[in-house]
Order: sequence, then C-alpha cells, then structure tokens
Amino acid sequence: MGSQKQVGIGIIGAGFLAETRGRCYGRISGVQARIVAVADVSSAAAARYAERYGVPRAVADYREVLGMPEVDVVDLCVPNHLHRVVAEEAAAAGKHVICAKPLTAYVGQDLPAEATDAQIAGRDRRRMLAVATADAQAMVDAVRRAGVQLMYAENWIYAPAIRRAESLLLSSGATILEMRGGECHSGSHTPFSKVWRYSGGGSLVRLGPHPIGAMLYLKRREGLARNGRPIGPSAVVAEVGDLTKAVASGDAERHWIAGGWQDVENWATVIITFDDGSRATAYASDAVLGGMESQLEVLASNCHLRCNLSPNNLLQAYSPDPGVFSGEYLQEKLETTAGWNTPMPNEDWTSGHQAMCQDMITAVADGRPAEVDGAFGLEVTRLIYTAYCAAAQGRRVPVSAE
Repeated sequence: MGSQKQVGIGIIGAGFLAETRGRCYGRISGVQARIVAVADVSSAAAARYAERYGVPRAVADYREVLGMPEVDVVDLCVPNHLHRVVAEEAAAAGKHVICAKPLTAYVGQDLPAEATDAQIAGRDRRRMLAVATADAQAMVDAVRRAGVQLMYAENWIYAPAIRRAESLLLSSGATILEMRGGECHSGSHTPFSKVWRYSGGGSLVRLGPHPIGAMLYLKRREGLARNGRPIGPSAVVAEVGDLTKAVASGDAERHWIAGGWQDVENWATVIITFDDGSRATAYASDAVLGGMESQLEVLASNCHLRCNLSPNNLLQAYSPDPGVFSGEYLQEKLETTAGWNTPMPNEDWTSGHQAMCQDMITAVADGRPAEVDGAFGLEVTRLIYTAYCAAAQGRRVPVSAE
C-alpha cells in the first residue's frame, strides 16, 4: 500500500451526488485515493458526510479546500450555476477538477440579480446557448492555462454495457446508422429542479446529457477508428413540454408523477443528425413510473445492440406487500417495493460511476488525460441548448462549433 501513488480528493458539496462519489472513491484500486476534505454551505451536512466517509476535514467554505496542499483534485458536486466559478478558482489554485453533468447551464447569469423567474425562463434560447457555451469554454480555457485537467463526469460513457457495446462496434467495423436511448423516471422532488433559474432547464438538461453524451461518444469513436476524424453532430430537431398539464383537474391524488413544474419541461425528445448522415433519438422524461430507466439501443450496419443500465435482470424479486422489503434500497426512483422489481446488485458499477471514478483518479495519479474531458462536456452543453433553440423555433437547427 505504501508504494501506491496517492491522490487527495476534495469534495465540494455534500448532497446526493457526493454520496455516490464517496462510495466509489472508497473502492478505487491501484491508487491510494482518499477524500481529505469536504465543503458544504451547511456545516452540519459537511460534518455528517465527513463522519460517514472518514474525511478528516469538514468546512463550510470551499475555498478552504482549494487552499489545502494535500488536495490534488476537487470534485464539484454543486448546483449547475456554481460550476464555472468554482472550477476557475480550483484551476487557479492548481487543482484538477471533476465536474458533473451538465458542464454548464443557463440560469440567468447574464441578467441583473433582481431578474425575475419569468425573465430568466423566457430568455431567448439563442442567448441561452451563447451564455452556456461561453461559460463552458471559460472552464476549458481556465484549466488549460493552469496546466491542470477538467474531467467531465459522464458515467454513461463508462457503464459496462456501453463499454462492451463500444468494443463490439469497433471490432466489427460497424457503421452506426441509428441510436435510440434515454433516461426516465417519475420526477425529481426537489423544488429547485422545477425552476429554470436553479436548474438551467428541465428534463433535457438534467437527464438528457446521459444519452446524448453516450451517442456523441460512440459516433466520435467510430470516426476516429475509421479515418482518424471524429464524427460529430450537424443538426437537431426537438420537442419539449410539461406532460403533467394533461393530468385531469382534481386527479392529483391518483397519479404518482412529480408535479409543480414552474417553468421547465419534464419531457423532451431530440433527434440528432450526424455529419455522416446517421441519426440518433434521445429522450428524457420525468413522467415515467417504475423506477429509473436508463437505456441505449444501437442499430448498426452489421449488428444490433441493446444496453440496459437500469433496470436489468441481474436480479429479480417479487413481494406481495411493500413491507416485505421494508428499509431495503432496490432501485433509484422506485415508487414501491411491492410486486416484481429489479433490485440492483451494484448500481455504482452498472451505471458506470465506479469505472468513471477509477479512470479519473488514476489519470491524476499517472499524469495522463482522463478519457472524458471538459471539451467533450462543452460539446454536450452546446447540443442541449441548440436543442432548446430547435424546440422554441419549431424547426431543424444546425449545431455550430461557434
């Protein structure tokens, strides 16, 4: 153990995502990875996190973490609007940066502080695209100047099902003709997800980065393998909407879908045209019962692949009453443990979170680039906000590199 390289990790934000990171970092192999500090605006939340994961330092101000010499990399488990500012400060402090999806989002950062929710959500989508991509580019530029890494934490790309699909596609020399995939569940219950000024959009920006990121990655890998040039997106069409508006008046007690969406969508579908003429359909919904659905289907010239991140049938369980499995976690976003269910043996593994954390921390230890970087996160952000433009304009919109 003493001969292993050591990587000190600083966690910024002690919420749901930080819990996943805490579990995964504790299972890193080949590197002595240790969370040495956690910061959260709630001192109590930071202290509880530190106790659960054996973290020696818990602070309220993340800048204290940036000043600690034992911290090599900071993991941003904070709301979207804080990604750019914390990443830039971390880079300036000489720390590598891990940033969750989406890399950046439009939350009214170009408007006066007194701007209303309606003014932010009603902003022209072309302006949103320009601001969100400029923020992402600023993050990429900041780490380049500082000589550190910005790693884009897209777990789908590391999921074992998608990694195996990638290897099959490359070994077969397949041309990907079409992809279909998305992430769905019954909706976030945090009020912040339902207001544009906090989330930067609805299901498209919260759930859509997963399938969109995997689709862009697979086409990029295909192009690089074939002729040394990535195949990228050229245009999108899209639709977004709030499906809960269709719920009959007075029926609130008889449906299980999250409601109260203020100014964001809870359903989105994007059709991507790639520059080789292939297509992909990505969907994201907060109006689906039965637990988390994370799936990708690849239709290629010589094969047909289906990736089931969640649910999958590694384990199936039936109970006639929810009390049978009382207190047991079966699957993310599952409404009831009664009936047939698919308890996930290791959700961190099937979702790709474990392999992603392994790659990023090993990259820091070995001084090599991580497999997915901030520039890729910028491309995902650009496509998502181009899709918002397409939905608002009701037409096909080119994906520009500018």
